[in-house]
Amino acid sequence: MRAALSIPAQGALCAVGASMAFTLNDMSVKALSGGYPLHEVILIRSLVALAVLLAVIVPLSGGYALLRTRQPGKHLIRGAFVVFSNMCFFVALAAMPIADATAIFFVSPLVIALFSVLFLGETVGPRRWTAIAAGLLGVVVVIRPGSESFSMVALLPLLAATGYAGLQIMTRSLGTGERAPTMAFYIQITFLLFSVVFGLSFGSGRWAGEGAAMEFLLRAWIWPRSEDLPFFLLAGLGTALGGLLISQAYRLCEAALVAPLEYAAMPMAIFWGLLVFGEWPDPVAWIGISLILGAGIYMIWRETRNSTS
Repeated sequence: MRAALSIPAQGALCAVGASMAFTLNDMSVKALSGGYPLHEVILIRSLVALAVLLAVIVPLSGGYALLRTRQPGKHLIRGAFVVFSNMCFFVALAAMPIADATAIFFVSPLVIALFSVLFLGETVGPRRWTAIAAGLLGVVVVIRPGSESFSMVALLPLLAATGYAGLQIMTRSLGTGERAPTMAFYIQITFLLFSVVFGLSFGSGRWAGEGAAMEFLLRAWIWPRSEDLPFFLLAGLGTALGGLLISQAYRLCEAALVAPLEYAAMPMAIFWGLLVFGEWPDPVAWIGISLILGAGIYMIWRETRNSTS
């Protein structure tokens, strides 16, 4: 199948698959945010993800020799970006509808495109800029400046988007010398180390503040309940597959191409919001969502046409 697909098509499929996996993770984290601290969710999620990587993905991808790296410093910097991004986004999820948080987060393609030009020397053509701008216009329509979405908590997905942009620029930098399973493994190691340090420092619960966001960030550790184990497992599976696929996407393709395809997470966020949390966008939001989806579909069509011409 890989031989039958062009490199841009492979990268596009990986980006869309990663977006779907990450929304499964986001839904699970939001479902757990009302009863568990964030560091506990990240710790258990990372243990599940590492189990999936070490037991299934790494052996099928070439064996444990893949885990050796000559660039530990870059992996550490990349891990710091993803930890910062996830912390900001997950805290926002505790206090916001999942579709709203996801929509605000989608300033990330513009930031990634800018970073790819500034730091990687990549070229972004006018058609790509137009598609990115259309998608971002859709995001503005969804969140409607001046609405309740623009609270202080709504700034957290914006910070998450900046951290995510740094993560993917580092992925592009590492991609020529590292395999996707290697990058996914070190991301989970970084999450594991961070959650242990954070839990030991703040896990007593005495620093917990007012509001859903601060409660989620600083709540005391509790023993997981059996009925919540499926959400922990889904979160771990989602982050393991998502991390693998998005690393592969950014290895294969330019950052400015892959970024808009991550808009596929938008309809999935709406789906999980309705199914699990009873949240449904209003008609104005649907206009913005249509713009977002249209931009992503246009990007896929353009790259497929260019690769076959």
